Amino acid sequence: MNTVAATGIEVKPVCPAIGSEVSGIDLSRPLTDAQFRRIEQAWYDGLILLFRGQQLDEAQQVAFCERFGTLAGVLNKHTGGGTHSSVMYISNIKENGQLIGALPDGEVYFHSDQCYVERPAMATMLYAMEIPSKGGDTLFANMYTAYDTLPEALKQKLDGLVAENVYDYEASGTTRGSKIKEGVKHFAHPVFRTHPVTGRKALYVNRLMTDHIVGLPLAESNDILHFLFDHAEKPEFIYAHKWRVGDLLLWDNRCTLHARSDFDASERRKMRRITVLGEKPY
Repeated sequence: MNTVAATGIEVKPVCPAIGSEVSGIDLSRPLTDAQFRRIEQAWYDGLILLFRGQQLDEAQQVAFCERFGTLAGVLNKHTGGGTHSSVMYISNIKENGQLIGALPDGEVYFHSDQCYVERPAMATMLYAMEIPSKGGDTLFANMYTAYDTLPEALKQKLDGLVAENVYDYEASGTTRGSKIKEGVKHFAHPVFRTHPVTGRKALYVNRLMTDHIVGLPLAESNDILHFLFDHAEKPEFIYAHKWRVGDLLLWDNRCTLHARSDFDASERRKMRRITVLGEKPY
């Protein structure tokens, strides 16, 4: 069957490394089962999906995101939450002297959402409402490719090991924690995780939140992690998305990392974020 003719949906790559753009669909309207299956398969194939020119209110974005699974709650207290418990706004805009969202300004290192809890988010959906004239790009890295291109000896050494992931950067998107403080969320997950649908292995450590590899001497752990961070962030693995108002991006946290480039803090930026609860990594 011609899936374009059957669903009206077209899918094309956004770059050789990762990602697909989906066109021919209005996400403010309910999807047929055939349309959703086409989108879901494109997501598994492309790891991230871009939908341009969408006009979505909070309820419509929630409804689309719910098609992928149970929504995850917002894990950390932020100002400017949505009316739905799973909606978080990311913004530098202030109203009555208070920020209306989280992560307002600056660069954010590569990371995977909620990797510091037992069941991290499997998917994140981010919708652009206001964007600066330049900067504030979101960068995505392909962790399937990162794993596939590691030296075989290192794969064997790290196979079966877990790394501790920690939420302790205290509103700084470029400060990796040096120790696990009391009361800070943290969880150990496999250095290499297996995607439950595709069966492929992906590198699952990141510069922002991975603290150490369990069972290795600290110096050796640090050396290996810094090698893995640099490897994961090679330009040939990355797609840098330049936002337009109305863009909706959906990405798979099980096989990607993402980061944000800096932008002029005097310019307004407002995004709406929802996450889908995932399984415990294995």
